[in-house]
Amino acid sequence: MAFLFYVAGPSGSGKDSLINGLRERLGGGTSVLFAHRYITRCWKAGGENHVELSEEEFLQRAKAGLFSMQWQANNCCYAIGIEIHSWLNSGHSVVVNGSRAHLEEAISHFGERLIPVLISVNPDRLRQRLLTRGRENESEIDARLARNQIFEQQLNGRVVELTNDGDLATAVDHFYAILMDYTGMTANAEN
Repeated sequence: MAFLFYVAGPSGSGKDSLINGLRERLGGGTSVLFAHRYITRCWKAGGENHVELSEEEFLQRAKAGLFSMQWQANNCCYAIGIEIHSWLNSGHSVVVNGSRAHLEEAISHFGERLIPVLISVNPDRLRQRLLTRGRENESEIDARLARNQIFEQQLNGRVVELTNDGDLATAVDHFYAILMDYTGMTANAEN
């Protein structure tokens, strides 16, 4: 069975770095595909490789039924395209950068095909990453950390947890092992 690996975690947890690291580790020639998100944010904003849409373009695509999932966060609209259904139905597992707040809907939509992967980070380390990033002041960071603690408590036991507190290569290795466990791929089948 093909699975949808739904990667979620707080800002600063390293979702983009982990997804990119897994993509590099797998290379081409596997049955795993990586979905780009459609976002109403400038492509130059850094982070993930996404498809930039204006708000009008986003609404047009939403009305046309071209999104499998969509949500709003951080003053932007986010979506995953319906192409992932074709990919899953053709036997390809898919990795997406999801939203913790949208997880319940994703679970109800994809059922047993959905593998929620929660990226967790020690709160002190996460605070430092957010401070270093410099996009928010300390009170905004405190609010973000409090929301993250609530999300993690609500999701306890319902997700595959992937800790990204230290070396990125170690976390990518763990992510790779999770993917191998679910897909049944072997290390020799990756290239």
